[in-house]
Amino acid sequence: MNYIDNIAFAILLIIGIGFFVKNSKKIIRNIKLGKNIDRSDLPKERFKNMLKIAFGQSKMVKRPIAGILHIIVYAGFIIINIEVLEIIIDGLFGTHRVFSVLGGFYSFLIGSFEILAILVLVSVIIFWIRRMVLQIPRFWNKEMKGWPKNDALNILYFEMVLMSLFLLMNATDNHFQNLNIGNPISHYIAILFQESSFTVVNIIERTAWWLHIVGILIFLNYLYYSKHLHILLAFPNTYFANLKLKGQLSNLEAVTNEVKLMMDPSADPYAAPDENAAPPEKFGASDVADLNWVQLMNAYTCTECGRCTAVCPANITGKELSPRAIMMKTRDRLEEVGANIDKNGKFVDDGKQLLNDYISPEELWACTTCNACVEACPVNIDPLSIIIDLRRYLVMEQSAAPQQLNSMMTNIENNGAPWQYNQMDRLNWKDE
Repeated sequence: MNYIDNIAFAILLIIGIGFFVKNSKKIIRNIKLGKNIDRSDLPKERFKNMLKIAFGQSKMVKRPIAGILHIIVYAGFIIINIEVLEIIIDGLFGTHRVFSVLGGFYSFLIGSFEILAILVLVSVIIFWIRRMVLQIPRFWNKEMKGWPKNDALNILYFEMVLMSLFLLMNATDNHFQNLNIGNPISHYIAILFQESSFTVVNIIERTAWWLHIVGILIFLNYLYYSKHLHILLAFPNTYFANLKLKGQLSNLEAVTNEVKLMMDPSADPYAAPDENAAPPEKFGASDVADLNWVQLMNAYTCTECGRCTAVCPANITGKELSPRAIMMKTRDRLEEVGANIDKNGKFVDDGKQLLNDYISPEELWACTTCNACVEACPVNIDPLSIIIDLRRYLVMEQSAAPQQLNSMMTNIENNGAPWQYNQMDRLNWKDE
């Protein structure tokens, strides 16, 4: 590789990494639009949770076929990309197979990479068959049309191409093949090029080498637009996940303060409000900025796998609700708000909000709060918390609860129970 190639490689690397850093900053900024929430407690438990779920894939294997295939692809993504370090060194300094000086260890590494690359190829093909031939229902919900469907396929094609280029690069590298080390797969592919001239084989090798590194940089930057951002965010998402018992809802601090004030015998109910006091906090959430930053990170981490929707009793019985769609719509609205900030320097009211414009009350009230979606998610995403916050806004800010719920709350207020009869009549049933 001459100096021109080195310079071209350096420029390509700077552009690819620079664009990735720029988009990463946008994601971090968008997540920070959410309200603050303290998730710094129990660091040991959180770290253990991250190792078990994000790194160890413990929730993925609850569906064994998909889980095992995903572990293979996940391991391939992590391990095979170690060779990217060698490519970067070779590209910047004009060396060739710089790590081959490691001898037997290098042989073990490349041999392992090639076997893993074949396993990844097979796994990805099976994933494609499950999605496009078997058409497993959770991949074909109405929210999985258009871009979400194409995005999932794009990732599969990316993996196929990258693994194929890796093997082709090894198979056509005459120097590497002559070393006869660590090439249990590419050695047999190399037989296909025995009749080709050295020049042709060298051109194929260089082309595969360049396409491989360009493909990796494109894939890296594609993550920003893709559901596969979870490759990076699964780790912080599982670390900062809610560790409380499922079903334990959070209390609104604003409501707690109001109740304490009402119960304070020294408080003057007729006192004029403090002119310097902060405006009252909104109850619940109507837009993404009303959610907390962990919920917004959840939206970016969603893998769109549909496990949550597949176990949702409301969705199973034909209701409008899909927990996966809740996360997808939250992310779409957050991206829209981020684009608004990019355009105007700050958020300018666009007349839209997450509630009603993206997520309908019908979806929210279909939820039974059973937590099945939270339990099923392989990366600890919590769609229920968003549903609860949006419902809180409907009830406490707009008095827009369904009639049955309004009646129940009125009865609790008047009778101390959900039923419509007086407290004194509760035990009348025993006389019947």
